[in-house]
Parts: sequence; structure tokens; C-alpha cells
Amino acid sequence: MINGLTMDDYQLTLTGVVERAERFHSGKDVVSRRPDGSIARTTLGACARRSRRLATALAGLGVADGDRVATLLWNQAEHLEMYFAVPAMGAVVHTLNPRLHADELGFIVGDAQDRVIVVDESLLEVLDTFRHAHQFEHVIVVAHSDTAPDGTLDYEALIGAAEPMEWPALDEGRAGAMCYTSGTTGRPKGVVYSHRALVLHSLTAALPDSLGVSTQDTLMPVVPMFHANAWGLPYAAALLGARLVLPGPKLDPVSVLDLIATEKVTMTAGVPTVWMAMLDALDAQPQRWELGHLDRLIVGGAAVSRSLLEGYDRHGLTVVQAWGMTETAPLGTVSRLPVDLREGEADEQYAFRARQGVAMPFVDIRARSEDDGFIEWDDRAMGELEVRGPWVAAAYHNGKGADSFTADGWFRTGDIVRIDHRGCIRVCDRSKDLVKSGGEWISSVDLENHLMAHPSVAEAAVIAVPDPRWGERPLAVLVLRDGMTADPEQLREHLSTEFSRWQLPERFEIVSTIPRTATGKFKKLTLREQFSA
Repeated sequence: MINGLTMDDYQLTLTGVVERAERFHSGKDVVSRRPDGSIARTTLGACARRSRRLATALAGLGVADGDRVATLLWNQAEHLEMYFAVPAMGAVVHTLNPRLHADELGFIVGDAQDRVIVVDESLLEVLDTFRHAHQFEHVIVVAHSDTAPDGTLDYEALIGAAEPMEWPALDEGRAGAMCYTSGTTGRPKGVVYSHRALVLHSLTAALPDSLGVSTQDTLMPVVPMFHANAWGLPYAAALLGARLVLPGPKLDPVSVLDLIATEKVTMTAGVPTVWMAMLDALDAQPQRWELGHLDRLIVGGAAVSRSLLEGYDRHGLTVVQAWGMTETAPLGTVSRLPVDLREGEADEQYAFRARQGVAMPFVDIRARSEDDGFIEWDDRAMGELEVRGPWVAAAYHNGKGADSFTADGWFRTGDIVRIDHRGCIRVCDRSKDLVKSGGEWISSVDLENHLMAHPSVAEAAVIAVPDPRWGERPLAVLVLRDGMTADPEQLREHLSTEFSRWQLPERFEIVSTIPRTATGKFKKLTLREQFSA
């Protein structure tokens, strides 16, 4: 009998990613836009080499195996160096979202027990808002002026004084990175990623039917590096040798488009709110930017409307939708048009592209119905999506949120989905956002997407509000386009082409802005508190 021990027991660690960037892709550009708008240029090789010195400096400060090192940084070269150095030395890089409330940040750093924090000079005021909540042993500042402030350590001085580290041998199962959930249903919970999980995630991101990252790409993650590993794109770029463009904090449409055009970006990724604003800018000035090199825009974080897909198609640009969560590292599904639909009708193609896609290899999916069974893949039944896989969390840090995991090891996503015969999911809602009217479910996501196809509507969020007769009814909160108007009857008529009368919102509220979470999603809890009365 032949056993399975005939192959090399090669450990899948991020060390291999860093070493590959240093050895094979050393000359590939890393372009960073600083907070002041200036451009800094370096290479993957330089970042990898500097990460060895950075690791030695951190070890000299007492950072040891398994210790958490926090980052309060933008998408910038120093953040990439932290992505490289901290996991490769055996510690855990913990990215912090500077847009969170100070109370949340204070809770997160205390829960993670971060020993050291590395902060961009432009974010020192943010640090000051929560620094009292946790005692950091050291604060390291990426200074853009002469030196770091008193009481802190200077990032460049530390690297300059350190010798390169020879990377230690690591087990692929050990922790390498950490990110906290958005905390929309309670306190944020920590998700800890193993080296193996992040390496496999990077390999999968490179598959042609996934995100298709390759050495031919110039990749610009608009999604922040403090949010779910920037969707794994920095590690994928280092592994495959893609040129990397890091846009810093300036993410207004003109700034993003200018950088895409000047750096000839081929692939970018971000949440729908970014691309909605960018589409408005393109529609207003279609000749201003030359974007013929931009091959694909990866969109995730919320459902993509048909109107957004059509809008970018008008400009010859392709939107590819993906689904994932912090707990899935985050790539779970990708919506790539099947071969048999490529010659099909436009309506059929858009209907598929507006779905969240098919599970990535090694990611298993199922959906649990209200009666605790599992739904058929008939695109009619709805259930809560459950997933498992090599880069899907099996537990939260400190054992919190155990009810988010099933007894047989699946993660309960909280997303209510339909699944078609291809295994392609369509997210109908978050479980807490579904409207249950007269015992029947109404999808707020479907209503929102169709409302945003109305020419007067820029943004739409649909929430459930109490109703004495039906239990709940949908209410639509809208932001109108500049100079446009829309009355409730016009909007109901627009919706009636796709929805039955009982599914239509009772009320339409016009607002100047819809509140958002720190990751750009609509803050429906705030809207429910505002309008439920």
C-alpha cells in the first residue's frame, strides 16, 4: 500500500510570499499616494528587504511569537511592509480602521491586546481619541515631516538602524493576521487568519475565473488595507508580481480616476459606493480620462445594481461582482458570466452579473431554511447562507460569538440568499434587514437595486418599519440626483414593473445623505431608529 507521505511537507506561509516578491518580482513598482497628494515610488523588492529590517527592529522592542502589532495606516508602502514583516517574523499584524468610533477602537485594541502600534503621522489625532483605553508599549510613527513626535519612535530611524532578519521557520497553521468585524450586531469580533489561509486565498485570487491577478496587472486596491486584508490583493500582488498602486486616503472620484489614468491601472477593487460616485464623474466628463487599459473593476461589500453594471458598460468598463466577509478572508464567491450565456440576451446576462456568484474552489456553501432544513438550489427558496473552507473562520478571537458557527463546523453568514442550479448565489438581504410583511418576505436589496435604476435616484436604502396590520412594511430612504425630483407615485410605478403591489414601499423619505458604516455600507440600524416611529 502506498501512503500519502511521498510529497514534500512544504509549509504554506506568508514568508514564501515575501521571499518570492524579493527574489522574483524585486523590480515591480509600488506606487503610493501620500495624504498630502504627493506620489512616492518604491518596489516590491525594496519593501521586502525593508521588511527584514523592520522585523529586527520590532523584535528589538520585544515583539515575540504570536504578539499582536497594530497598524493605523492608509494604503501605503509602509503598510505593505507591515503586511510582510510582522507575519514573517512570527507575530500577528492587526489592522485598525481609523474611521471607527473611538470607543470601538479602544475596545478592539484592548480585546486584541496589541503590544505595539504603527501609525501614520496624519492619523495621530485618531490615535489620541482612543489611546487612553489601552497601554501600548511602543508607538511607532510613519513621519512625513522631519521626525516623529516626542514620546514616539520614528519608523524610518528604526529601519535604518536595524540589520536584516533571517526569517524563522514557521508552521502554516499559526496566526499571521487579524481583523475585526464591523460590529453592526454588537461588539466587533476578532477574526484571526492563519498563514495557510492567506496563502491559499492569494492563490485562488489569481485564478482566471476568480479575480485573475497576474504579473501583467497594475493593481490598485481602493478597498482599504485595514479592511479584510484589502481583499487579499496586496499578498496576491506580491505572490504573482503585479505592479501595485496604493491610493492613500484620497478616494474621491476625481482623485481615484486621475490615479487610474496616470498609472495605467488594469484592475481595481472597492465597494459600490466608491464606484457609484466614480460613475457620476465619468458620466459628467466622459472624455477627461483615458481608461482603455482598465480591464476590470472588482466590486464587493454590497449588492451591485443592474444600473451600475450598465453604467460602466457604457464607458467600455467591466464590473465583476464578488461576495465575501471579514470571516471569509474575504473571497467567497465571484460572478463571472458562464460560457453558455456569453451569446445570450442582454437581460439574461445582466440578471446573472447582478448575482453574487459561484463559490470559489474549496469553499462549500449551503443555505438553511426557516424550518432548519436546507433549501433546494432552485432560485426560489430563500435561506441563510452557511459556508466553510480553508480560509473561512472556525471561531472568533477569545471564543466570542460561538452561535455564529454550527455544530458541524459551518459559519453562519447572516445573509439570506437564493441559489440557482449553477450554484450561483443571489443575496436577498441580511437576515436582520429582511422585511416580513403579512408573513411574506420582501427583499430590501432587490427594491434598492431597482430604485437606483430610476433616473432621479442616486442612492436608496430600504428598511422595515412596524405596521399594525401587516407586522412590517418597507420604507425607502432616497438620495436624489442633483436637480432631479421624484414623487411617490412615479417611484411606485417604476417599481411595479418588477414587484407586486404588496411588496412596494408604503413611504419614500428623501434625505441629503444616507448614513454609512466605517466600511461604506448603509447604516440601516440608524435609519430604523430615525424612521420607525
